[in-house]
Amino acid sequence: MTASRALARDALVRVEDGAYSHVLVPELLRGSKLSARDRAFVTDLVYGTLRSQRRLDALLEPHGRRPLATLDAPVRATLRLGAYQLIEGVPVHAAVGETVEATPERARGYVNAVLRALAATGPPFPVSGDDAVELSYPDWLVDRLVTDLGRDDALEVLRASNEPAAVTLRPNPLLTTPSALTDELRRAGAEVLRGSLQRDALIVRRTGDLARAPAVTEGRATPQDQASQAVVACLAPEPGDRVLDVAAAPGGKATAAGERVGEKGLVLALDVHPGRLRLVRDGAARVGVPWVVTAVADAVRLPVASASFDQVLVDAPCSGLGVLRRRPEARWRVTPEQIEPLADLQTAMVLAAASAVRSGGRLVYSVCTLTRAETIGVAERVLEQLSGFSVEPPPAGWRVHGDGALVLPQDAGSDGMFVLALHRE
Repeated sequence: MTASRALARDALVRVEDGAYSHVLVPELLRGSKLSARDRAFVTDLVYGTLRSQRRLDALLEPHGRRPLATLDAPVRATLRLGAYQLIEGVPVHAAVGETVEATPERARGYVNAVLRALAATGPPFPVSGDDAVELSYPDWLVDRLVTDLGRDDALEVLRASNEPAAVTLRPNPLLTTPSALTDELRRAGAEVLRGSLQRDALIVRRTGDLARAPAVTEGRATPQDQASQAVVACLAPEPGDRVLDVAAAPGGKATAAGERVGEKGLVLALDVHPGRLRLVRDGAARVGVPWVVTAVADAVRLPVASASFDQVLVDAPCSGLGVLRRRPEARWRVTPEQIEPLADLQTAMVLAAASAVRSGGRLVYSVCTLTRAETIGVAERVLEQLSGFSVEPPPAGWRVHGDGALVLPQDAGSDGMFVLALHRE
């Protein structure tokens, strides 16, 4: 499996250089000749190493002559890969020997010595007693979530965010039903369960490359976490409705709304990034909803008439702390200084979007994060400045969170998500 470890090493180097793991890893695997088993191994190596990075570094540092930060990126990556395999119980001969083979030749002796020194300390391997180190998060992130959610919930969030993300599908009601799609997937050898937060969501295992599954390529299903599906259920578009999605890319919620409104409806999907709108159009074409149309626009300067939409969705840019299991490197990229400016932007987007909601219509604000500033804080600021709207009850299965509702990763095995639903009187 040296080839698998070499591919995992290359992925880690590129992620450290700025690539996004959830985009890069599938792309690298599709371009490889690895078996399905080896692809699964690479996926676990990359995501597991990224999730465990701080703990791995703490275990490795005492055994090296140089700090990890001063090593070349490929050497650092192979050390982390080897350490991850050791703490996961991979036999030493494979965790060390084959990882050394995937190391640049000039550094093989060094990597071998460091990993064998680490292997001699466990299992069980040393623990630091520091939650941030053991769970492998920055100190500020742990402190922030403990302050905002309480210690017990925060630690459960962090533990749950170290688990692999569930693979979840959204059935396209224009082309299939949840039951029919379940039967199709099971005939292809997949395990299928219904979502606990969103009953129509299908949680699938043993799917292989989901992007190439006929149900997905032919538009009968779309990969989408059940918390995101539940946001569209909260928006509740009906056949024939006009929906505005002010920050639509990459398009999962816009196409879900398009499936609900049908050919007599309209979904206007806006985004400030022209290139990302191509993803929305591609998704709409795949699931057969040409009434999802796109336009480039700034969400705080909307180019639409007042009171012209039945539902308006503000799925705003955020710190993304609810999707760390899906994007593990984000924990090392988000900074505390980003939170307040994001909350300011989110508030401005909701206030701008409110004018587009017709009388009797619905405005939904959602973010895939968990900080108080971006959830309760935004809701409070919006309601202080917005008149003519009333708060709707939280959806079933969500926690009451201020004037909105929250689902944590441990609640339903989904992404963490906040939603505020308002009704225009």
